[in-house]
Amino acid sequence: MNASRFSTVGRRFGVLAVATISTIATGTGQAAAHAEVTASDSRALAENVTLSFVSEAESDTSGIKELRIVLPKGITPDTVALKEAPKGWKLLATADGYTVGGAALTAGTDAEHSISVRQLPDAKSLAFKTVETYGDGKISRWIEVPGEGQQVENPAPVLELKEAAPGAEPIAASPTPEPSTGAPSSAASGPSDEATASASSEAGAKDEGSGGGGALRTVIAVVVVMAAGAAIWWVRRSRRSV
Repeated sequence: MNASRFSTVGRRFGVLAVATISTIATGTGQAAAHAEVTASDSRALAENVTLSFVSEAESDTSGIKELRIVLPKGITPDTVALKEAPKGWKLLATADGYTVGGAALTAGTDAEHSISVRQLPDAKSLAFKTVETYGDGKISRWIEVPGEGQQVENPAPVLELKEAAPGAEPIAASPTPEPSTGAPSSAASGPSDEATASASSEAGAKDEGSGGGGALRTVIAVVVVMAAGAAIWWVRRSRRSV
């Protein structure tokens, strides 16, 4: 087998391995986005904005019963009110955000809710660290905030903001806190204390199965080994046939 043919074979296996790894990595990145946020007005300093959240169900045996949201700097709990949520769910303000919860949803059902915010802060992006609690006690934490160009296993929902409208100004803080919508519920007061500490710290332990980083590394290693083995087999077979 001449050097030119060996080089061609090597390149083919290299391209195959890279393409396979890229496909797997892309799929994993998409699957990792399990909690998302959108806004009715995504401009900095926008007023009376509706923020809509979607937390994808990750369990086939138990439904989500509570969401714990840590509000970003510039949005305080007293400026937030619940607009829509699953039937019977209530919002309860916390020191750095809020919980919204009630009876557990049907297994496999995404948890969707929306809140109204008096004003968005003057920022380029807002991260809403989210902790999901299921009826069977399982907890999924989406609390990691990636740096520029970085990827994380359990990304927090991030809202990218556009420039503020001309003449937009920050609203003065209220002299007294405004009441939050809904009364505390027994479901919202269960695992919230544990979830609060975990969500506020990015060093908190992650729930089993929340991220795909370990699985991705394993698959990449398998693909590389298979590609190398196939190349060696091809070279030996070609030499025997000469």
